[in-house]
Amino acid sequence: METKLNMIYWRGEKFWVGKLLEHPEIMTQGKTLEELEDNMKDAYALMTMEDVPDEQLVKELKLSV
Repeated sequence: METKLNMIYWRGEKFWVGKLLEHPEIMTQGKTLEELEDNMKDAYALMTMEDVPDEQLVKELKLSV
């Protein structure tokens, strides 16, 4: 399945930085625009759990904030 998303990006001091408009919590960087795009695709897959197998474990965590 192919998904099309919009990435906004800019040149930082050392890296290209980008985030997805549809998922602003997904943000990454790269030394080149090509690396930024590759990193964004990886970050999207990780954040949307596309690579989680059908059988997985769940554990509740207690955090002090």
